[in-house]
Amino acid sequence: MVLPLLQYSPSSQNQRVKGFEVPGDEQQRIYSSENLLSPTDMDDLIEAAYRQIFFHAFAADRERFLESQLRSGQITVRDFIRGLVLSNTYRRSFYDLNNNYRFVEQTVQRVLGRDIYNNAEKLAWSIVVAQKGIKGFVDDLLNSDEYIENFGYDKVPFQRRRVLPGRNQGEMPFNLKSPRYDAYYRAKFGFPQFIWQVPVKSFVPQERQIRPGNPAAFLGMARAINPKSNPPQRISATNLDYERLVPRKK
Repeated sequence: MVLPLLQYSPSSQNQRVKGFEVPGDEQQRIYSSENLLSPTDMDDLIEAAYRQIFFHAFAADRERFLESQLRSGQITVRDFIRGLVLSNTYRRSFYDLNNNYRFVEQTVQRVLGRDIYNNAEKLAWSIVVAQKGIKGFVDDLLNSDEYIENFGYDKVPFQRRRVLPGRNQGEMPFNLKSPRYDAYYRAKFGFPQFIWQVPVKSFVPQERQIRPGNPAAFLGMARAINPKSNPPQRISATNLDYERLVPRKK
């Protein structure tokens, strides 16, 4: 007997509020198969799909058969996303290296373009994974009203409303917020490892940079001089011969 999806209450998130932003360079670019004007547009759409699901796809990770079907119009963008999530690369990279809770969180972020609302939603989808497996879980996400309303059959999923007006910085991308490896595997593999091939230069804001002729530029040189002075002679008054020191006429 398959249990129905448990009910959970959505929490307040940016993508649930409709915005009136004017499209600009900072807004998320939407890739859709409905407005392809050249073959390079299809290449950009495929790369955006790989970037959304895998973050980066090596040559061995690419699904050439799915790409060929998408280019020829045999499958939709939604089917292409389904094939990427059900691929061996995604299974090895996310499902095999994490528990069901973390796998649900990562998959919801990449497929629905938002964060998990709360632990109740994470638990509900984890039960679906345990009962229906990965295939049933992915199908339920792609068949959900939320996915169809936001992405439909022709759009590549994206992080919804990551940048909002009036903010200096947008929300953290999902690949940085929820990396591929869990904390256990990161510690096991020795991550993170920072290896710099070139000297790291610190950034100094323009208003703090020292201009030519500023005395502060010579402060370090002045401190490094360290001049040596001659100490004054210390002569006791009892040792002076006043009779010989007084000049006399000869």
